[in-house]
Amino acid sequence: MTTTPHMTRPANSHATSTPPKVAVLLMGYGEVESYEDFANYNEQALNLLTAKFAPVPLWLYPPLAKLLAVFDRHEWDHQHDHFISPHNAIFERQRAGIEQSLQARWGDRVKVFKAFNFCAPFLPDQVLEQIRDEGFERLLIYPLLVVDSIFTSGIAVEQVNHALSRLARETDGEHWLKGTRYIPSFFNEPDYIDLLANLVAEKIRTDLAVAHLPSQTGIVLMNHGCPHKAKGFTSGIDESQALYERVRERLISRYPLISIGWLNHDTPLIEWTQPNVTLAAQNLIDLGATALVMMPIGFATENHETLLDVEHIIGHLRKRRPDVTYVQMPCVNDHPLFLEMAAEWAHPQIAALLEEDAIAVNLSMAAVQAQSVHSQAHHHDHHLHDHKHHGHGHHGHGHHEHGHDHADHDHHRDRATHAHYADHHPPSA
Repeated sequence: MTTTPHMTRPANSHATSTPPKVAVLLMGYGEVESYEDFANYNEQALNLLTAKFAPVPLWLYPPLAKLLAVFDRHEWDHQHDHFISPHNAIFERQRAGIEQSLQARWGDRVKVFKAFNFCAPFLPDQVLEQIRDEGFERLLIYPLLVVDSIFTSGIAVEQVNHALSRLARETDGEHWLKGTRYIPSFFNEPDYIDLLANLVAEKIRTDLAVAHLPSQTGIVLMNHGCPHKAKGFTSGIDESQALYERVRERLISRYPLISIGWLNHDTPLIEWTQPNVTLAAQNLIDLGATALVMMPIGFATENHETLLDVEHIIGHLRKRRPDVTYVQMPCVNDHPLFLEMAAEWAHPQIAALLEEDAIAVNLSMAAVQAQSVHSQAHHHDHHLHDHKHHGHGHHGHGHHEHGHDHADHDHHRDRATHAHYADHHPPSA
């Protein structure tokens, strides 16, 4: 009988001389700070994001990325007076603030690193190499993206996995990583929802209440646009919608004109979430809104979408309805309350990583294990085929006894299988 290879149970991590340390990998989009990087940025985005929902052949990505870079440069440089995204600087302040809160509890056993999906020198493979070289063996993957835990944050895990595979090829034997945890999203965290609602209400109270009735004050809660079909990937619509509903519940009794607004990437052949921000705003104006508050809830960090795209939308609306007051609000960014709660969400995962036994993983065993399981499945299928073919020769007399023997055979085979599995897969502590 072919057996499945198994690994020896690792020694308790508390028995080692060096106490475990946790690297928190804070992951964001990243945005270019030099216009010369647009083409590389766009090619990364096409490979990681667009490929999952747009029917674009791979060979088209490099020339398409260069073409998009021309449009990006025109928009940022000429239309917006040499715009440079504040995203990366804000993200660094988020990283530093979260690290300060975490180290107040855990000391130097925890360090927060930042990684960007699309921007060197902070690509995940570069940062993970630094994490390994600094002696961290436990990792908390923490995408700082609000609602796209299934789709956009999924590319964070994708990049981490690719980087870990590449780093593993550089060494033989046991993998350097001994424990991993993940924070998928915070779309349903009550503290975050309360913060968003309170920021909107305070902005209305200080800037608009003197001139606009509450029933005539419209609120567009802006989420990251999602494609309805993404090659089988769940695109994050459910989380985004749930976040909107929760914030809306906290505001609608005071301000009845509230709509979701999706910041879509309007690409051909793709069905995007509706209403988009422009249509949402127009609908609220038609319902009698004399002022509009545009609040990004689906982004934690400012970026060109929450800045330039929203500016374009407001400019378009103002041309049609100059009598309406438009207020563009920032993301939560490095708001002290947000940084404090973001650290709180990490505490339970860090505690678990520090307390858990180290897990010894030898990736070279994966191919052997897969081949072994395949061989067992092939042997099992061949055995069933032979047994079924042999059974076709039994008719009439003895059929009942044969059925009884067959069931008894299955019973003993299942007991043997369970015993074999127990021998090679000891239970975890």
